[in-house]
Amino acid sequence: MPDAVVRYRSVVADSARWEGFAFRDGDIVISTPSKCGTTWTQMICALLVFQTPDFAAPLAEISPWLDMLTTDRDDLVAALEAQPHRRFIKTHTPLDGLPFDDRVTYVCVGRDPRDAGFSWSNHLANLDMDAFFAARRKAVGLADLDELQPDGPQEPPLTEIERFWQWVDNPAPVSESSAHLAGLVHHIRTFWLATAGAPNLVLLHYDDLQADLEGQMRQLARRLGIDVPEPRWPQLVAAARFSEMRSRADHLVPNGGENLWRDNTEFFHRGTSGQWRARLSGDDLRRYHQRIAELGDPEVAGWLHRDAAAS
Repeated sequence: MPDAVVRYRSVVADSARWEGFAFRDGDIVISTPSKCGTTWTQMICALLVFQTPDFAAPLAEISPWLDMLTTDRDDLVAALEAQPHRRFIKTHTPLDGLPFDDRVTYVCVGRDPRDAGFSWSNHLANLDMDAFFAARRKAVGLADLDELQPDGPQEPPLTEIERFWQWVDNPAPVSESSAHLAGLVHHIRTFWLATAGAPNLVLLHYDDLQADLEGQMRQLARRLGIDVPEPRWPQLVAAARFSEMRSRADHLVPNGGENLWRDNTEFFHRGTSGQWRARLSGDDLRRYHQRIAELGDPEVAGWLHRDAAAS
């Protein structure tokens, strides 16, 4: 794999914060598109690494988002360097924006974009924008907002379906915004070598995690070289189920210490597949697939959608 050449920069994150980061042998980078099971994958990695559902700190502290601009980078890196355990770090930066190290395993998760889009809609409705900008101001300032958002911060549309179509149709370059349909497809494309068996790339599908959580956890443990004693598996799998994670929302929600969410439990909204079926009409689906076709990657789109008959 070549060295990273693409900088991904938005109001929320900047991949340049990875520059100079010192990896350790065995590090895990969880690199996922937004709303594709990021926190779920962090939880699974935590359960495999610690082999207990009882963590010493909130999940977001154990597995921080390195490129998010609500935390001072030096403080975050110092915290990572002080971790004695095998590290697993969150990012929404695609693979071609990350430093590539053969000692590191890069884990990505894809999801049906229609479900990801409605999950993003709920995410926006639950996000406290004032709290986000307050945290960003404290960490890195707001001086660059005129460059990143020349028209100023925009309030999201009010209705669920409006927010969904904003996510689908967003024309922003993928280097400037990952939180849209084009960004999701591009992100998976950068991991496509994983489907050919690249040794330190892992590509999972959200639907497989739902259908066979234990099997997927066991497979990931093998890929990470983690040996879990057989008697521990039932407890670890139970802790990774959506209902259990939702019941522990205050401890597992991303950026919990920054109070970014109007409701921590609502961050774990549904966690289901196929929710789009009750929301999109035949005309909506034709509009959606026209946009998918414009992105020009039918192989990746086919893998994401899975259910060809319903697509």
